[in-house]
Amino acid sequence: MNEIEITRRGEIAVVMVDNPPVNALSQAMRAALLSAADALDRDDAVKAVVLACAGRTFIAGADVREFDLPPLEPHLPDVIARIENAEKPWIAAIHGTALGGGFEVAMGCRFRIALESAAVGLPEVTLGIIPGAGGTCRTPRLAGVETAVKLAVGGRPLGARKALEAGLIDAIVEGDLVAEAVAFAEKALQQPLPAKTSARPIAAIDEAFWSEAEKDKAKPGYRAPLAALSSIRFATENPFDAAMLNERGLFLELRASDEAAALRHVFFAERSAARPAALKTVEPRPLKSIGIVGGGTMGTGIGAAALMAGYPLTLIERDEAAVARGLSAIEAVLAGAVRRGKLTAAKQAFLLEGLAGTTDYQALSACDLVIEAVFEEIAVKRAVFAELDRVCRADAVLATNTSYLDPRRIAEGLSHPERFIGLHFFSPAHVMKLLEIIPVPETADDVLATGFQLARALGKIPVTSGICEGFIGNRILKRYRAEAEQLVRRGVAIAEIDGAMRDYGFKMGPFETQDLSGLDIAYLQREGARSEGQDVPETLGDILVRAGRKGQKTGGGWYDYREGERKPVVSSEVAALLQPRIEASDALDRTAIADHLIAAMADEGRAILAEGIAAKPEDIDLVKIHGYGFPRHRGGPMFAS
Repeated sequence: MNEIEITRRGEIAVVMVDNPPVNALSQAMRAALLSAADALDRDDAVKAVVLACAGRTFIAGADVREFDLPPLEPHLPDVIARIENAEKPWIAAIHGTALGGGFEVAMGCRFRIALESAAVGLPEVTLGIIPGAGGTCRTPRLAGVETAVKLAVGGRPLGARKALEAGLIDAIVEGDLVAEAVAFAEKALQQPLPAKTSARPIAAIDEAFWSEAEKDKAKPGYRAPLAALSSIRFATENPFDAAMLNERGLFLELRASDEAAALRHVFFAERSAARPAALKTVEPRPLKSIGIVGGGTMGTGIGAAALMAGYPLTLIERDEAAVARGLSAIEAVLAGAVRRGKLTAAKQAFLLEGLAGTTDYQALSACDLVIEAVFEEIAVKRAVFAELDRVCRADAVLATNTSYLDPRRIAEGLSHPERFIGLHFFSPAHVMKLLEIIPVPETADDVLATGFQLARALGKIPVTSGICEGFIGNRILKRYRAEAEQLVRRGVAIAEIDGAMRDYGFKMGPFETQDLSGLDIAYLQREGARSEGQDVPETLGDILVRAGRKGQKTGGGWYDYREGERKPVVSSEVAALLQPRIEASDALDRTAIADHLIAAMADEGRAILAEGIAAKPEDIDLVKIHGYGFPRHRGGPMFAS
């Protein structure tokens, strides 16, 4: 139930918002704030008002339950205007995060103070909209145009210290936030009050700034960033009231757009992915230390992610040279994080104290979780688990990182099979956000919950997948590539197919992507299946690999590549190799090409749902967005179809 409590500390009223879990600005909360402003203006004993929040955060933004409803009165701009024009000055006391509408409320207050751990921001562009209650109009008046662009167009929040330097807040305090806010209010009343935010001037900005910002912030397929920039510019060149009307019009227009609908869909899917409803009452197993078997690209990426999440890590490899290479690769990832400002040198040194490498499996005996990340060959993986079964505790979680193999076959003969699970990371594992979690029939609920706990700790988007070839993501990828090849057989140019998918929003088309990763990877998987007696039809990619064209690494795959360059060049050799397989000549424009391939993905997704491999369409969309580069603003293949 929404709740606002008003208390008094001398001449200062404290309006305490308590709407768990994040004090969202629901319709009832907006009405309560409006009522509080009216009541406190009528109270002659009150000289100033502190706005604070119970729980773990200040107002963190809009109520997500209202996202797909028409705007409900009282509208937030009116509530903020009432607070800003109150006879008694309001002071926002910020802890946690003040985001979106929450920070717009704070900017409507005469003053803002915050704990040093707080952050403020206007992340609306990540949902395909712009601030709709003064964010693009008040921010440049408080902190200047450059900060407004950084906040409202970039969408990233600022920590309290940087917000103070920018002029977005007035003070950073320690200790009891409400007591400090009351003291701040009492002191502020002894001085002339500053102008209301809406009445402050904006420094003039030259045309070159806007031109450069437009180039810098343009993002193909996304309208919101440039709309936010346009709204800020309008606010610098027009009176405040006109700027508010302009902002609100843009906000309502974008709110109804396909882009915003898709981004809301992804937002809700990500929120529900962190922990499935079936696991809410299940306690995960203790997870304090992790072991990795395999120091290749995947193993070291997983290890680096675990180490940066604060887990002590033990790496196992077959010989000392391989151990050294693996440790060096992990150290290089951390060094890169320091260079990019993601990690301090002191933190890097601390984390590396928890890193160890050896050839001795016995070193894993104390680990709570061990992840196997060796070569994708069943015999190799089963040999690893025989060793893990010998040295690991009976309650330690044992996981395989596999992208195609059946985890049930990998775990055959394992004692305590309830502790076994598949964890499919994506390369590079310290960067890619997707984690497919694959339980086997014996997997215990608390082991499954541990997989989700690990995903949260590593900042991953977890999705549960049933067992099939390629699980959710690679199975759809296989269908996508097969359909792209079928278009080639129908006479559609390879470069046109890639261009169509780039136009749709992918960074690369299917053939460019294969050239980058290597055509031989999928080829070897098909050859392995053929060697086991499976009937695997020949693909066009097989023809190229047999001709020595394995992608960029060999100077040619679907395209030719000049030495030292990665730019794809249409290949006459490929045309000659494939010409006997071209059955017809179809004239398809790029929109039709993209529609065909997205429909194929969605069709495979529906089959995956029907077989129970995925629990819901949203899971499939998350897999494709976070693991395979599906454009976020399209919402995923299931949403888009």
